[in-house]
Amino acid sequence: MTEAAAVQTKVRVRKNSEFMRILKQLSYNKLAMFGAIVFVAELVLVLFAPLIAPYGYADMDMTVVSQGPSLAHLCGTDDLGRDIFSRLLYGGRYSITMGIFSIGISATLGVIIGSIAGYFGGQADNIIMRVLDVIQSLPGMLLTIVISAVLGSGYLNTILALSVNGIPGQARMLRAQMLRVRDSEYIEAARSINCSRFRIIVKHLIPNSFSPLIVQATMGVANMIIMAAGLSFIGLGVQPPAPEWGAMLSSSRQFIRSSPHMVIFPGLAIAITILSLNLMGDGLRDALDPKLKR
Repeated sequence: MTEAAAVQTKVRVRKNSEFMRILKQLSYNKLAMFGAIVFVAELVLVLFAPLIAPYGYADMDMTVVSQGPSLAHLCGTDDLGRDIFSRLLYGGRYSITMGIFSIGISATLGVIIGSIAGYFGGQADNIIMRVLDVIQSLPGMLLTIVISAVLGSGYLNTILALSVNGIPGQARMLRAQMLRVRDSEYIEAARSINCSRFRIIVKHLIPNSFSPLIVQATMGVANMIIMAAGLSFIGLGVQPPAPEWGAMLSSSRQFIRSSPHMVIFPGLAIAITILSLNLMGDGLRDALDPKLKR
């Protein structure tokens, strides 16, 4: 085995052992594991919604309008006789994927912007930070509403609006981490052997600055789901008849007194999802904390 191959094997073993350490540390946190199990179960349910849902999300039966929970309709029916349980399963496809895709886009762009600002510093850092200051000077929900109003309602436009709102936080987090590690000895060693700037950023700086970003992204998905539901609630997100959870809340709010189940079950779906993601985020934060490695 050549020396280079031996070094690569050691690096691979170290990465695998670090990954297993994080999983082991995460397994000690019962609340985090509970949150992970609940969220994975939700993903499975929404992924196989066509197989699990007893009815189509748009199927109407005017003979069972606004009925409460029963064996035929586990979560009851809405004002048009549609099965709420089936609509929750299909609606999770919209709500959860909007949270995941929007935070994925914002994290990707945030990594690029934060890497440039954190590594190069100087004038580039000043310009990028001032632009981010302008974006963050507006309340997050207000900025999202403005972008959504400009782009128009719809699934993809809502994802874009949410993504723009999440970029500054992701970029600032990575920049702060890169400023902390860019003068480390291993970075100086990489420069001394003429590693390109791109290789230093991608192979050394980003991997060693990524842990806080993972935690922030996990909790960011929860925040994006709430904001997506808020946009749909005021009519700027996913539009009916698509069964997005926020849109379901919006269309049923007028029946909160006569048929409270129409509001309770979509609200519970949002609350359970947010709770599970926050528990996962707390567990990841503890597992990735260097102080717990000892």
